[in-house]
Amino acid sequence: MTEPLRIALAGLGTVGAGVIRLLDANAELIARRAGRPIEVVAVSARDRAKDRGVDLIPFDWVDDTSALATHERADVVVELIGGSDGPALTLARRTLGAGKSFVTANKAMLAHHGLELAEAAEGASVALKFEAAVAGGIPVIKGLREGAAANAIERVYGILNGTCNFILSKMESEGRDFAEVLAEAQALGFAEADPSFDIDGVDAAHKLSILASIAFGTQPAFGDVAVTGIRHILAADIAEAAALGYRVRLVGVAEAGPAGLFQRVHPHLVPVDHPLATTTGSLNAVVADGNFVGRLFFQGRGAGDGPTASAVVADLIDIARGEFGPPYAMPAASLTALPPAPAGERRGRAYLRFAVVDRVGVLAEIAAAMRDAGVSIESLIQRGAGADGTVLVAIVTHDGPERCIAQALEKLRGSQSLAGEPMWMHLLG
Repeated sequence: MTEPLRIALAGLGTVGAGVIRLLDANAELIARRAGRPIEVVAVSARDRAKDRGVDLIPFDWVDDTSALATHERADVVVELIGGSDGPALTLARRTLGAGKSFVTANKAMLAHHGLELAEAAEGASVALKFEAAVAGGIPVIKGLREGAAANAIERVYGILNGTCNFILSKMESEGRDFAEVLAEAQALGFAEADPSFDIDGVDAAHKLSILASIAFGTQPAFGDVAVTGIRHILAADIAEAAALGYRVRLVGVAEAGPAGLFQRVHPHLVPVDHPLATTTGSLNAVVADGNFVGRLFFQGRGAGDGPTASAVVADLIDIARGEFGPPYAMPAASLTALPPAPAGERRGRAYLRFAVVDRVGVLAEIAAAMRDAGVSIESLIQRGAGADGTVLVAIVTHDGPERCIAQALEKLRGSQSLAGEPMWMHLLG
């Protein structure tokens, strides 16, 4: 009988327990596809006594997580702890340093240290796999790294955070405000007690930097991602978007070109007939445009024990088959370091929303700032005063450079007519 691939598993939360259940439930199928059995031999977590709904008796318990790297019976280490540094990074470095393959779902660690870890894996001739780090069970990493390997990818973009998409979809379908829907998402377990990483766009930015590196052959550059989250979107913005034929989605966009690498996570107005507009609830979706294959669209559940465990085990099957390859689709030494591309000359249409004091001359002031900055207004809508006495003014611009909009907003900064910061959303085109 072929020797099994033996796994040391760090982290026994929702996903870790899901990996154990999946390996048990589909053991025969996985062995046939991998060419040999895959079995867990050792585990580590913070609380040994916690009931996780799986039988841990057959496995060696290791209190020191980093010791999994040198466990004598383990061929591969799976890290499901999380965090960009700390125990997860220590385990990754020690595992690769010990000449063992490493599988992770940790997008934050990869966004910050992916190049270092890829160089270590290639130097040791072992695998570094992270399908589960982006979009849960959707095989987008494998799709870009392998299925689209012959293509020059022109742009990659998508909905990369299920929590934000759940909130925006609820606001859209029920007409409720952000804070109320966020509280519901937390009660249902879709959002963390501290949801900042999700709703402020950081989680999506981690994932976008990984996708960009694989798509364009560039070094991961998380620090260059421009990030704006969804916490300031109003139910009124959702309603205005719907009236215009759009839906609001938090979209990560990456492009590489002569000006450098452009990466941005930002709320967008998405046309209702675009596939991202029909991506609702906690689903994720990624679009990649290849120069020969055309448009590729990936959609599915982006989180949860089942989808994420599925992606982890898919990586383990690859390793069991001996399918390694460079983590970022080409050797780490070939990844280029591109400067961040400036957004100023990017052209497009925009949605701008202002909360203004209800008095004479406010619209003229806004229109003058737009005119002086060279922004052409396609439409302007003013809604009646709310309970706080402010009026909402929504503007959709004609196509033009982003620097002009930035200049207009700068002209209005500090205006006594404005009650709060304006909202700027791009129209996906």
